[in-house]
Parts: sequence; C-alpha cells; structure tokens
Amino acid sequence: MPEGDTVWLTAHKLHGALAGGLLTRTDFRLPELATTDLSGRTVIEVVARGKHILLRTSDELTLHSHLMMDGSWTASRNGKRLFGQSHPAHHLRVVLETAEVTAQGHRVHDVRIVPTARESDLVGHLGPDLLGPDWDVAVTTSRLLSTPDRMIGPALLDQRNLAGLGNLYKCELLFLRGVSPWAPVSSVADLPAMMVLAHRLLRANRDTWAQVTTGVNRPGQQTWVYERGSKPCRRCGTPIRRADQHEPGHGRLGDPRARSTYWCPHCQPGPGP
Repeated sequence: MPEGDTVWLTAHKLHGALAGGLLTRTDFRLPELATTDLSGRTVIEVVARGKHILLRTSDELTLHSHLMMDGSWTASRNGKRLFGQSHPAHHLRVVLETAEVTAQGHRVHDVRIVPTARESDLVGHLGPDLLGPDWDVAVTTSRLLSTPDRMIGPALLDQRNLAGLGNLYKCELLFLRGVSPWAPVSSVADLPAMMVLAHRLLRANRDTWAQVTTGVNRPGQQTWVYERGSKPCRRCGTPIRRADQHEPGHGRLGDPRARSTYWCPHCQPGPGP
C-alpha cells in the first residue's frame, strides 16, 4: 500500500494539473457511479488526508479515492504525460478532463462523491495526518498510549492513531529508534521523539517518488531494513529478519492481511514474533 508521502505527492501533482480548471468531461467506470457527470464544475483543490485523496469542486462536492495496494493517478497535457505511468485500458476507473489536462485514476478504490461538508463521514476517523496541517505529536502519542498493551508495530499502522504511516516507514522508524516491532506500546521509550522522527521521514520524502531513509538514494541502499530480509544489518552485520506481524485475535501468521515486518534482532532487542 502506498505510504502517506506517495499519496501526498499524488494529490499535489493532481492539484497542480487540475486546480482552477473547468471539468469538460468526466467518466466513472464503476457501477455505482456509471451515470455520474461532474462536467461544468471547477476543481478548487486536491488534497491528501492520510492515504485518502480528496478532490473538491466549486459547488462544494468532494470526489474521494483511495489507492489501496494497486491504485494510481496519471495526468497528461496535450498528449504529453505530466506524471504517472501508463496502464492497461481495463485498469481505468475514473477520467477527469479539462480543456488542457486529462487525469486518469487507475484501479483507484473507494471512489465516492459526497458534499464537502460531509468529508468527515469518510476520513473523520483518522488520527492526525503526518503531512497535514492537523499534525500533533501530543494527540498522536495519547492515541497510541490509549492501548498500552498493544504491539507497537500494528499500533503505528492503525490510521486512527496517526494517518499516513505505512509498512515501509513502520519498519524503518522502529529500526532507527531501536524498538522491537512486538514490544508493547507502554514499553517504548520517548514515544513523542518517535513521532517527531516519523514526521521528519515523511516530510523528507514527500516531494519525490523515491523513499529514502538512509540518506543514500541508490538502488539497494535506500532503506535500513525494509525488504532486506537475510541481508546483513547496515549497523551491526546481524542478518535482518522478516516475519508476518499479526496481533492476537487479528488473524494468523501467513494471513494475507498481515504485513511483512523487517527488523534487526540485535539493534532492536525485545520480544519477537
């Protein structure tokens, strides 16, 4: 699933391409929206809220979409691609056209149109957004500590605690702070400092499609532990381990809902899977 910085950049690019433009044609290739037509409306702005994208129009409607695991947006002007990669035609779900730009949503999910005043129906459950104006270290820390016995790995991925953090940054953040992904939230030293670092990591990567936590933007050198299972830790040389992280009562090891967790057992001492 795309991380919050990728979603933020997608929304930022869409805003640059569409904001201020009058929609001349829209096409929703989804059964529930097949007859919907947003043409004649002006795009006011496109913003990200955690991992959700909100496109707002002049008559106070909001087009909501979520990238999930495989969704993406592209935009082109006069046949020249502005951003995004090409996709097979059968992946197309949404088309938004202005006089100059064509934006296409490929395999986008949870596409809905609601009054802007009711956006909270779709995103009101989210915690503070790591890349949003509502980011608040104290609120996020309080939400995490509200379930002190929960494992820190799944707690960080819970978008009700903080919005925008995904599996890559979860693994990297816990490594950088020397915390086992299976440690209870209550045992984590200086949670506010961890939240400050999470914010720094996403801010550092939000303006580029690459995601770099090591400071080295070269293939194979961009992350400390993520997708480096069995490879030596960059700090101590211990083989990086990989496991499907899960919580009691939330599926089994191997459950497709579980996400692979990467960690160094030496640099991140504590409970394991």
